[in-house]
Amino acid sequence: MATGLDGSLAPSPGNSPGQNPALSLSMVTLLPPATALEPLAQKSAARDGNLDSQDVLEEKLLPLTEKLKYLLKKAEDFQTYLLYSRDRVRREQFAKAMPTFLYTCQPFLMYVESVSRDTLPGRKPIPESVQKRLLEISQQLVSRLEQLALMYASFGFISLEDTDPCSTACFFCGKFSLGLFCQVSVFRYSMAALYTATWTPRNLYKKMRWNVDVSEETPGTKIREQRTEYYFLCYRDTGEELSRTGPASTSTKIQKLWSIGRWVPLAPGLESGDLFSWILCPQPTGEYHRLLTIGFEEPSLTLATDLLVQILTNHGLGSGPLCPMP
Repeated sequence: MATGLDGSLAPSPGNSPGQNPALSLSMVTLLPPATALEPLAQKSAARDGNLDSQDVLEEKLLPLTEKLKYLLKKAEDFQTYLLYSRDRVRREQFAKAMPTFLYTCQPFLMYVESVSRDTLPGRKPIPESVQKRLLEISQQLVSRLEQLALMYASFGFISLEDTDPCSTACFFCGKFSLGLFCQVSVFRYSMAALYTATWTPRNLYKKMRWNVDVSEETPGTKIREQRTEYYFLCYRDTGEELSRTGPASTSTKIQKLWSIGRWVPLAPGLESGDLFSWILCPQPTGEYHRLLTIGFEEPSLTLATDLLVQILTNHGLGSGPLCPMP
């Protein structure tokens, strides 16, 4: 399986879902016109009051809502064929259909997140009411994709194991810019996965990942180098810890404590210039540097990304060492 936008899964050449028209997809006219939302940003100062009107807002967002309806209808079709036609469709077709559909949704999600979250010099921010509606559209599609991926996995057509290189454990949810030299790519795990394959730290599971690409100028030169940091939305099973430290009880309630943190590499060390130390390392090890404790309620995709943006902004857009992937 090849990689698509920002490292997410993409279908390899020739990996179409077969000849069955029910499982074929087209990316033609998937994206709205490039100028679809430009008037909203350009006229925000003059028409912000009018944009608060629900009718005007829905009219301006009609191209995007139509695309959303189209993709949701496709997701519904995929579910219907899975439930009622799996005996008449080859297993390979179903196995290829889900990654292909996730890939097809990438441009739409990338566009919506970019328009709603980009902060670039000289560009006026879109009205808050428009941003809220755009993020609702993104959230709705991502939730539906997650449900569909879980359903396909329950029938054994795809794998959600993070250690399987051919799995669809996580999928791309959009990309946006924070200034000229920082880009954030958003990924979501359909099923919570262990933070690392070695089970360390214990009882820690990841649900979202953000790849933060920062371009920095090398001191004394005008050359810019890019480094990547990896941030995660995780939860820790606090109930398991209590059951080990306290009296044994079958009624111990397991609570998920949610937080946002950063991957911090331990071995091989970043200072090591020995390439073989990386090649021979069966599993890079690292720690989870917790940056923000959220609480016992899982945040939505939108809220979690909002919190990450606050963290990056408060810390100078993710300053810190290069962070290899776990």
